[in-house]
Amino acid sequence: MTDIIAISDASLRRASDILAAGGLVAFPTETVYGLGANACDDNAVAGIFYAKNRPNFNPLISHVATCQKAFQLGVKTDFATILADCFWPGPLTIVLDRAKGCPVAMLTTAGLNKIAVRVPAHEQAQKLLAIFDMPIAAPSANPSGRISPSTAHHVHAGLAGKIDLILDGGPCENGLESTIIDCTGAAPVLLRPGGISRKAIETALHSAG
Repeated sequence: MTDIIAISDASLRRASDILAAGGLVAFPTETVYGLGANACDDNAVAGIFYAKNRPNFNPLISHVATCQKAFQLGVKTDFATILADCFWPGPLTIVLDRAKGCPVAMLTTAGLNKIAVRVPAHEQAQKLLAIFDMPIAAPSANPSGRISPSTAHHVHAGLAGKIDLILDGGPCENGLESTIIDCTGAAPVLLRPGGISRKAIETALHSAG
């Protein structure tokens, strides 16, 4: 059984306890519902790949509550700083080189020395991240290849019985996954279009310099 429960202080604490024990929790963000696990726990992260039937060579995004925490996981660059200042918290994922001592499991990053990080804007996702106080690996909460879920019931339809808990925060605002930008090279590279347009990113970078 996979419970769907409304978000409250008590349910957020329950979700944090499940994550700490290596379990899987689906939760809303401003983009789509994410399937969360402790990003620093290989076994927990393996559960995401199993539940979604996702190939483990496909890296996961690590979600954190603040820009400061994001840049503790990945090496800050000038381009990443500009984009973070403009779009975090929000539907932007930035790919960085892993920082020295980064605690995120190598399985989360599919064995790569890069890490994808995001600071979500959703109020309840922020509360969960603050309570758990560790990075949460969270791809979309659906079987791989299916349409990304924008409600708790979409999550339940695809993953019931495979995950521990679904936090119901109502419909997601965007229903579109985060934009992914690689900031590890000489110029930013758009890896996936999403909630922030290419034009908005180009404008931010141009305005900064």
